[in-house]
Amino acid sequence: MKKVLRYTLLLSLLASATLFADKAQRPNILWLFSDDHAYQAIGAYGGRLEKENLTPNIDSIAKEGMLFTRAYVGNSICAPSRATLLTGKHSHLHGKRDNIGEFNHDQQQFQKILRKKGYQTAMIGKIHLNGKMQGFDYWEVLPGQGKYNNPTFITEEGETQYKGHSTDIITDRALNWFEKGRDKDKPFMAMVHYKAPHRHWHPAERFRKAFEDRTFPEPPTLFDDYSGRTTAAHKQDMSIEKSMFMKGDLKSWREDRKTYLEKHQPKGKDLIRWKYQTYMKDYLACIAGVDENIGRLLKYLKDNGLDKNTVVMYSADQGFYLGEHGWFDKRFMYEESFRTPFIARWPGVIQPGSKNGDLVQNIDFAETFLDLAGISAPDDMQGRSLVPLFKRNTPSDWRSSLYYHYYEYPGWHSVRRHEGVANKRYKLIRFYGKDVPNGEEWEFYDLEKDPHEMQSAYSDPVHQEQVEEMKGELTRLRGCYLVQD
Repeated sequence: MKKVLRYTLLLSLLASATLFADKAQRPNILWLFSDDHAYQAIGAYGGRLEKENLTPNIDSIAKEGMLFTRAYVGNSICAPSRATLLTGKHSHLHGKRDNIGEFNHDQQQFQKILRKKGYQTAMIGKIHLNGKMQGFDYWEVLPGQGKYNNPTFITEEGETQYKGHSTDIITDRALNWFEKGRDKDKPFMAMVHYKAPHRHWHPAERFRKAFEDRTFPEPPTLFDDYSGRTTAAHKQDMSIEKSMFMKGDLKSWREDRKTYLEKHQPKGKDLIRWKYQTYMKDYLACIAGVDENIGRLLKYLKDNGLDKNTVVMYSADQGFYLGEHGWFDKRFMYEESFRTPFIARWPGVIQPGSKNGDLVQNIDFAETFLDLAGISAPDDMQGRSLVPLFKRNTPSDWRSSLYYHYYEYPGWHSVRRHEGVANKRYKLIRFYGKDVPNGEEWEFYDLEKDPHEMQSAYSDPVHQEQVEEMKGELTRLRGCYLVQD
């Protein structure tokens, strides 16, 4: 009997030691997410805004971690992107194809698995998926788009309104959870999602005139006439010239702007330039608030000894046009909205100041979160863990192409439905359906020769071999991802 008791005690001690070691090894995860933050507006990504010092705190994550130069989304629109974040699946499988339809919360999501495996999970901020969240120990989210000022938040218990700017309040509520809601005996997965810099752009009062004395560089394609593209580019409704409203978007009710317009009455290209500069000042002022608040969160981690064992990641639900092609908004498979920022910091694992140029997509995030926790992803998730990439060990069979599909037409900004395939050099897009001549139009780009995607080479005899190869790859990916429409 004594031997049995000693043996039982030994097993118990071993189990406890294993559990303790497991908790010590499994990192915390802090996922920072914003709405419509273009990679062009992050200093670490370089480009025309690099010298403006717009995002010092986000840049610090890149300096201390890894910056991904080829991160993309599968459907460049808010709610579907967020559904992909949770499920690890493309839109046609998780069912959220546009911003209008319902989301099935009962389906499998990564946080449900993490929670079952011992992680404490929290979701705070904008999720843009109607209905009660599942799989989170704590959630406090904005309803729908939410409000910039004096926002209402929804929790399991009901609604609460807070006074102030949403960016500050989201951070306040996250820090409140860290201080009062976190179980310090468990590793955590905290998702902090900012509404900013979504349209309409309302920065916090302290940032409203932060950039009034600056003139920002114009993109070379600001006055694009779309002569090299098919119907979709010509018929969209997202141009700075025609679609950006003077009052709602640019707050021309502000006395200084109203006075300027009355005095100068700009027209034509001069008006476009004024609208572009005004847009940039408000958009970037919203981002300044996000960056400042990310600094607050990073400081909290450091001050409380959590930074060394916390993986910090920053991304956005898609890219955004900052005047490229004369546009704002997203939706198209063209580079500025197809591509999204993604930066990761993992002390002791990710080499500081490193960059990765592999093709990654937002279907990979859920699998990455699970892998960080030492959990195998379910077979029905469609992405791959980025943890090997964090360790600079890209698998030999890593993907060489990406699938994209945008569904919301008719809808806001009138971007036609389209799907496509892209690799590191070529991109093939098929626009289809209602209001597309003959039901289908194609575009093809050689991104080395035409990085701004100004002239489709679909009919160019020089590229016919590549066009056919990309069509074959599109067919292959449709089969791989179980696309049936």
